[in-house]
Amino acid sequence: MGEFPLLLAPMEDVSDPPFRYVCKKYGADLMYTEFISSEGLIRDAIKSRQKLDIFDYEKPIGIQIFGGDEEAMALSAKIVDATQPDLLDINFGCPVKKVVCKGAGAGVLKDVDLMVRLTKAVVRSTSLPVTVKTRLGWDDSMINIMEVAERLQDVGIKALTIHGRTRAQMYKGSANWEPIAAVKNNPRIHIPIFGNGDITTPEKALEYKNRYGVDGIMIGRASIGYPWIFNEIKHFMKTGVHLPKPTLENRVEVALAHFNKSIALYQLLQRDRPFQGNAYETRYHRSHRRNTGHPSVYSRKTRAGGVIFLYFSFTEC
Repeated sequence: MGEFPLLLAPMEDVSDPPFRYVCKKYGADLMYTEFISSEGLIRDAIKSRQKLDIFDYEKPIGIQIFGGDEEAMALSAKIVDATQPDLLDINFGCPVKKVVCKGAGAGVLKDVDLMVRLTKAVVRSTSLPVTVKTRLGWDDSMINIMEVAERLQDVGIKALTIHGRTRAQMYKGSANWEPIAAVKNNPRIHIPIFGNGDITTPEKALEYKNRYGVDGIMIGRASIGYPWIFNEIKHFMKTGVHLPKPTLENRVEVALAHFNKSIALYQLLQRDRPFQGNAYETRYHRSHRRNTGHPSVYSRKTRAGGVIFLYFSFTEC
C-alpha cells in the first residue's frame, strides 16, 4: 500500500462498489465496504448480504461490521471470513442515534469492557486480520481512546483508525488530532494508527502527517464527488506541487464510469435479489444531504441516475 497509505472511509449509503471503483482508480490504497449489521447478516437480511459484494480489482479491501452482541458479532465474522476480503473491520465509531441506541457503533465507547469482549469474539472467530475504527470517546468528559487503543491491541487487533471527534460532536466542530498523536506516540502501541477527520486538501494531509505522525490517513466526506483527492494528496506529498484540477471532461468521464457501474450493479442485484420498495433507489438522495450538509440536487429516483449530479453539484463547471 505504500509508506503512507490513504484509506477510503466506510460510509453508509456511499461506499458501494461503483463509488469504490472510481476511488480506487484515482488513488485510494485501502477501501472498506459500507458498514454491515451483524444482526442483519445472521438473519440473512437482503440489504446486509448485498454489502458483502466485493471484487478483485478493489483489493486490498476490508469488510466492516457493527453490533453490540458478542454471539452475533462472532457469527457474522465467520460469514465475512467466507467472502475472503483482506481484513475485517469493526465499527465502534458510528454516532447516529439508530445505531447507538442498539448499543453498537460509538455507543460502545461508554462500555470499554463490552468493546473488548466484542472485539475478542470477532478475533477468535476469523482468520482475517481484524482492525477497528472508533472515536476519541463518548463526549469531552469521557475521552478514553488511550485505554481503548491499549486494550484492543492486547486482544489482537492489527490496526486502529481514530476519528478525531467524540460521539457527542457527531460531525460538528473541528476534529481534534492531538489525542490521536498521543496514541501513536504511546510506547505501548505497536500497531499502525490511522487518523481521520477534516482532511479536505493536500496541504492539510501533509501538515497532519508531519504534525501528528500517524501511519496513514482515512478520507471520508471529502471524497464524495471528488475521488481525485487521493492522487492529489499523493502527488503533493511527493513533489510539493498541486496536480491540475479535474476538467469538465474529466468530471464527465468519471461521472459516466460511476453511472455505468451503478447501472450494472443495480441490474445484477435486481436479477439475483429483487428489491422490495424503493429503499435502494432513494439512498443517494438521503445520503447526499446527510454527508454534505447541503440540500440534495438529485431529481431522479434511481441511485444510478443520481450519481451523475454528484460530480457537478458544487463546482463552477
